Amino acid sequence: MKEKDLRRSLSVLPIGTVMKLTSLTARQIRYYEEQGLVFPERNDGNRRMYSLNDIDVILEIKDYLDEGLNISKIQDIYKKRKETNEQNGTSKELSDQEARKILSDELLNIGGLNSKDAENNSF
Repeated sequence: MKEKDLRRSLSVLPIGTVMKLTSLTARQIRYYEEQGLVFPERNDGNRRMYSLNDIDVILEIKDYLDEGLNISKIQDIYKKRKETNEQNGTSKELSDQEARKILSDELLNIGGLNSKDAENNSF
């Protein structure tokens, strides 16, 4: 996975920041979650944390609504998109835990701290 994709999938933005970036209210953003359109991660304090990918989805939903589509039609679009991605094996979804694991592995490799290098460099 490219670093850009990895970084875009990290859930690091609180709802207040998302509100500023999207010009939506917290209630609107939570409504999209209730409708199964966006799936923010939860931190240890149970606060919603959004990724840049989540913001892209929220802005896309906003555009669909501006075009006159209702939530039901938007849900259908995302359902069909998910089914198509699953059939093609091209799911772009990456959980926060998977992203952290990939980032951790990369940092260990960059720092030369992975187990293979440690074995080769033992004194």
